[in-house]
Amino acid sequence: MILNPCLIKKQQMQNILQKNLFVVLLLIYSSSIAQNPTPAPPQSKSILLLNGTAHIGNGTVIENAAIGFKNGKITLVADARLIRLASGAFDTTINCSGKHIYPGFIALNTELGLREIEMVRATNDQNETGKYNPSARSVSSYNTDSKVIPTVRNNGVLLAQITPGGGTITGTSSVVELDAWNWEDAAYKTDVGAHLNFPSMRIFSSGDAGKDAEQAERLQKNISDLKTFFAESKAYCMSTPVEKNLHFQAMCGLFSGTQKLFVHCNDAREIITAINLCKDFNMQMVLVGGADAHHLTQLLKENNIPVVITRTQALPHRQDDDINLPYKLPSILQKAGVEFAITDGGYWQMRNLPFQAGNAVAYGITPQQALTSITLSPARILGISQTTGSIEPQKDATLFISSGDALDMRGNNIECAFIRGKQIDLDDVQKQLYRKYVSKYGLKE
Repeated sequence: MILNPCLIKKQQMQNILQKNLFVVLLLIYSSSIAQNPTPAPPQSKSILLLNGTAHIGNGTVIENAAIGFKNGKITLVADARLIRLASGAFDTTINCSGKHIYPGFIALNTELGLREIEMVRATNDQNETGKYNPSARSVSSYNTDSKVIPTVRNNGVLLAQITPGGGTITGTSSVVELDAWNWEDAAYKTDVGAHLNFPSMRIFSSGDAGKDAEQAERLQKNISDLKTFFAESKAYCMSTPVEKNLHFQAMCGLFSGTQKLFVHCNDAREIITAINLCKDFNMQMVLVGGADAHHLTQLLKENNIPVVITRTQALPHRQDDDINLPYKLPSILQKAGVEFAITDGGYWQMRNLPFQAGNAVAYGITPQQALTSITLSPARILGISQTTGSIEPQKDATLFISSGDALDMRGNNIECAFIRGKQIDLDDVQKQLYRKYVSKYGLKE
């Protein structure tokens, strides 16, 4: 049978058109069935949250608390039983009796706002081509109109570190508020650090991987190339170059100490090599992943390296590890004096962030330590703890009220949330669809 080349090209063109039409229709449909809430205006009236249980974020809990804020800043944190407020001291009072007040959760290492529909390539903008892309800024691709964002903040996540992926050095991450018209409005702290997917140092025994010697040679070359890139970048930053190199220029913050290097790796050998690399170039390191961190607690503590644990609800990294090790890792690091934070990874999965932290409570850490791991610890790692991460005077009024325990999916019910004093709309696509079909079928909510 002889195929007609023209017919083949025609068929290929039809397939392409069909795929593009599908994407367009899908986007039109998704935009027609639901709309994102309008971003809230700046706070105009002072607000007092009264009689709730305030979980400060630094380990302190205040029963019957009085939390006041004005112009986006917290002005009062006290036990309501021990103070007397003048009449009219605050414009609005919200009775939080029987409820809980928490600082906004901070999502680390997430593609939120960079990805929308996993199977539609046009809606995914988290990866850049090439091996070394330190000049790629994730914040400029952040989509404030993502329909995923409201579903995540409905579980208390109000700030996020938007992180790029792809390649060895993926680019720089930024911290954003999850309520804004555009990425410029959303930006809370830009370019907090560069991200390094550390080259794997494992030797695989499968036939496709090649001989051990060949694999070892490739691994050494990858490490050597990486060190060369850092050395050339540092030399560029220490000099006065005639021609601009955007990749090298983007690395200068690492060598000056204004940025951190977020190293993504899990194996002990990779972690040790990454620590030595950062020491050689005098860079501040944050370990992301760190499944083998429990073997290296002393080394991590000595070098003041915090660990971002990516999921407690996961299988162990190694076949011979304790099946409960992912749940126990926060407790192990806590007892060793290693700073840690917990994240969930991905983007839509971030709605489960509080439950990832809550699960660790059953394996050795206290509820307040779990809360710190998704509030104040991430703020310290990101360099924003002076303004957020806990409920303290002069910090941003980024907090929320839950009718129950926000770290337990049975009690996490966010009734009211504020970002820098702005009361945000907690509606989302899923709630709109729920109301739609409850109404259609005459069900009771």
